Amino acid sequence: QVQLVESGGGLVQAGGSLRLACAASGRTFSSYGMGWFRQAPGKEREFVAAVMWSGANTRYADSVKGRFTISRDNAKNTVYLQMNSLKPEDTAVYYCASTQFVIATSPRNYEYWGQGTQVTVSS
Repeated sequence: QVQLVESGGGLVQAGGSLRLACAASGRTFSSYGMGWFRQAPGKEREFVAAVMWSGANTRYADSVKGRFTISRDNAKNTVYLQMNSLKPEDTAVYYCASTQFVIATSPRNYEYWGQGTQVTVSS
């Protein structure tokens, strides 16, 4: 079992920045891949970013490439999502999730999910 708790969401103006954090407990954090997803009202959950267990390899959705950075600190059992140059279309509930795959972009490959944190970007 893995428990995931997100934090860091909030309201920010377009062009601003936020850093999300996801604290993990349970199974050995350093042994599994982590990802961030988001879901806007009326839309399906979509992939945002993923990082392998060591942090050496990452993946990003095209829509966030160059603006968002995923990282992890295995000593703190935490994964981060640094979000810069935020746009109104980034508004969504952001979820972190864990996977037994080395790295994955499909939500079907993730086993455990946090409760989500709201990010709202005003224009």
